[in-house]
Amino acid sequence: MFRRTHRGLGWKFWAFLSGGAALSTDTEDFFRRMGYAVVQGYGMTESASLISLNHPFRSTEGSVGKILPGREFRLAEDGEILVRGENVATGYWEKGELQQAPKENDGWLRTGDLGELDAAGNLRFRGRKKNVIVTPAGLNVYPEDLEAAVKKHPAIRDCVVIPLDRGGNAEPCAVLLLNRPEQASAAAARAAIESANAGLAEYQRMRSWVVWPEPDFPRTPIGKPRLSVIGSHAVQILNRGQAGSVANGALNPLSELLSKFAQSAAPVNHLEKELNLSSLDRVELMSVLEEKFHVELNETEFSNAKTVADVERLLLEPTARRTEHLYPRWPQRAPVRSLRLAAYYALVWPATQILGHPRILGRENLGSLRGPVLIVSNHITRRADIGLILAALPQRYRHRLAIAMGGETLQVMRRPPRDWFFAKRWAYQLGYWLVTALFNVFPLPQFSGFRESFRFAGESVDRGYSVLVFPEGEVNNTATGEMAPFQSGIGLLAENLGIPIIPMRLDGVWQMKREGRRLARFGELTVRIGAPVTFPLGTPRDEIARRLESLVPSL
Repeated sequence: MFRRTHRGLGWKFWAFLSGGAALSTDTEDFFRRMGYAVVQGYGMTESASLISLNHPFRSTEGSVGKILPGREFRLAEDGEILVRGENVATGYWEKGELQQAPKENDGWLRTGDLGELDAAGNLRFRGRKKNVIVTPAGLNVYPEDLEAAVKKHPAIRDCVVIPLDRGGNAEPCAVLLLNRPEQASAAAARAAIESANAGLAEYQRMRSWVVWPEPDFPRTPIGKPRLSVIGSHAVQILNRGQAGSVANGALNPLSELLSKFAQSAAPVNHLEKELNLSSLDRVELMSVLEEKFHVELNETEFSNAKTVADVERLLLEPTARRTEHLYPRWPQRAPVRSLRLAAYYALVWPATQILGHPRILGRENLGSLRGPVLIVSNHITRRADIGLILAALPQRYRHRLAIAMGGETLQVMRRPPRDWFFAKRWAYQLGYWLVTALFNVFPLPQFSGFRESFRFAGESVDRGYSVLVFPEGEVNNTATGEMAPFQSGIGLLAENLGIPIIPMRLDGVWQMKREGRRLARFGELTVRIGAPVTFPLGTPRDEIARRLESLVPSL
């Protein structure tokens, strides 16, 4: 693990800087043992911005460091951190103008955070003042201490401690997220609470607990639990007398989410309800679930999910393992690109001109464009289409073009079936490396792996490459030569890339293919380039696909 981690982060990477929230002791200790410096600091935007910071090589575990020079610092009677000095902002921007900060507290900024100083002068963060639970006995309970104790139990994935009102005061209640809530959840939760209480003072002990009924807590965009939402829902469970059990009814929004997303007439109200989603619907649903529950799902496994129960199982046991398709970056490196261009002008270009000598119409439509574009074209044959399109493009696009190819086809080429004759397997594997190196192709699967493919296309655009896609998803083998309907994935890809789209059409290739000829007659092959098109943000993907499908034949 040590070598893999250092190799992944890079050998020049040597330190983690942590701020914004208290770092758990286990996390800090883990990365120290991995050989990294872990530097914690504390500050606020209003204090511009650091108040304290650990020395990278003389840090104290569990602290946020010593107070920096030039900061006046003290702790209020209740432990609130107060700071004063030239670093504290004198005003703030609101309603279009600068507002002066109120002149009170003798210039001391009340941070709203609680802390304490150890004997060496290190500041230790205790939590937010507003989160402190004051018991009926007038004693302060810090939720962070209780949460840390509960999380030590192996059955607990996460925990939030909330206050339960008790006549103007409060007592702590643990909201638990179990690793496997379907297996004896009540017993596991009770065991975790008892184990945590054994190490806490009497006034800190938790006498109420709730098992959270969803795969994850609702969280902010940076991953922090939404305490207000969790607290209100936990109180509802307690009021219904369901504390200590998993609520499978109204408080589990997963079924409701799946029902709305599938646009099913009948609501999804039980685990065995079958999903009726297209491949692209599943991609969008995965994105929604990952954003809501803060997990990374495997697209191949998700594509096999048939029921709500299958989806819940994947959410409870997420895996970061990505699809089986390979997205190599090496073909876009300068040495390989130079080799590719040399091979193209030595072999592909002469063959295209001698065998096809195509006419190029509409190249002036690309004259004003400079950045990457998304090129869409009809698809007649795997041998000729790419060469004709490359010949039609200006050099600035021809030299930096990433070409989408059927993911399933590339997968078979890369890993041929083991029962094939060895010579055939080697020929397919050699073909995979040649087509990847000489044409800079990447997989665009039809069934699963869309997100990885779209992510790679986006990365290629960021590196200055244009992208070529054949939206029909298959070569034209019809008897009359009409195009197949465009896959809706082209709409989703176009929406995500947000770059100009260039429609192109290949004429004459279908006739040659039908007659089995390799040599075109003069003037037979024509490559037509349309004017660039863009779509407003929020245009439905199906509408984008249909409009592109109508544009290509009209060129």
